[in-house]
Amino acid sequence: MLPITKASPPYAAPGTAVVATAPANIEVLDKASTADQVAAAFLLGYTGHTRVAYARDLTDWFEFCVSAGVDPLEARRGHVDAWARKFGEIDGRAPSTVARKLSTVSGFYRYAVDEELIGRNPVSAVRRPRVGNESQSTGLSRDELAALLEAASAHSPRTNALILLLAMNGLRISEALGADVADLDTERGHRVPRITRKGGKRATVPLAPRTADAIDIYLQGRADGPLFATSSGRRLDQAAVWRLLRRLAATAVPAKARSIHPHDLRHAFVTLAQLSTVAADASFDRVNNSGSARKAALLASA
Repeated sequence: MLPITKASPPYAAPGTAVVATAPANIEVLDKASTADQVAAAFLLGYTGHTRVAYARDLTDWFEFCVSAGVDPLEARRGHVDAWARKFGEIDGRAPSTVARKLSTVSGFYRYAVDEELIGRNPVSAVRRPRVGNESQSTGLSRDELAALLEAASAHSPRTNALILLLAMNGLRISEALGADVADLDTERGHRVPRITRKGGKRATVPLAPRTADAIDIYLQGRADGPLFATSSGRRLDQAAVWRLLRRLAATAVPAKARSIHPHDLRHAFVTLAQLSTVAADASFDRVNNSGSARKAALLASA
């Protein structure tokens, strides 16, 4: 990697140690501050999943700056344009993803401008991808979803349990990966995990029978640790799930292998009501939009 021009103290991706930086460890910022120090201060304004997501976006941007040999605090509009084009045209990321990353990075630079650390925001004039009012999810048809579930079942018990949890219960990927085995319980005859939703709110979600069975088979009696763990016992992370999902899609739905993402399974939750025995009350519980909930209930009872 090429070093950035201002490299003292040594550069570190903001998605790692910076996320955990305590307020007491943040030094007073001035024009001699490094990009990492500014990123740490910027991220302190956010919590939970938002903070982690913003840190990941800044990591992507900082790593691009390293490869381009430019200090992030000295980047110009052309650098940002090149980065956005890489994500959209070369990596094939959805316009909504590119727009979100640009929004994060622009927020970082607005913070630096407000603190009088730099003179201008290099993202302010960058053209954002056009994102319509409708969801940018690639979507999965009934047959595609069935093929993906079959591929997950053949892959491994952990993969089968995870994909079923996302598709049959409509959980966000952060909710599924943030759960622990100890969060599993039984209420009124239903297996229910206690999950942490956006904003930190705790909730219980009744599992579809097929999902509950798959989780039991995967856990094989394990009673502690992350619900979805690696072979070393560490919590499975979102990047690993992205890679896994695209490997599955390469076989099951090759036309969408480059664009599919975990949120597509949440979108497919209503469609899955046609393929499974998901109860109508579970559909009402998990689908936020009331119209979609009514549709899910009708499909489930058809």
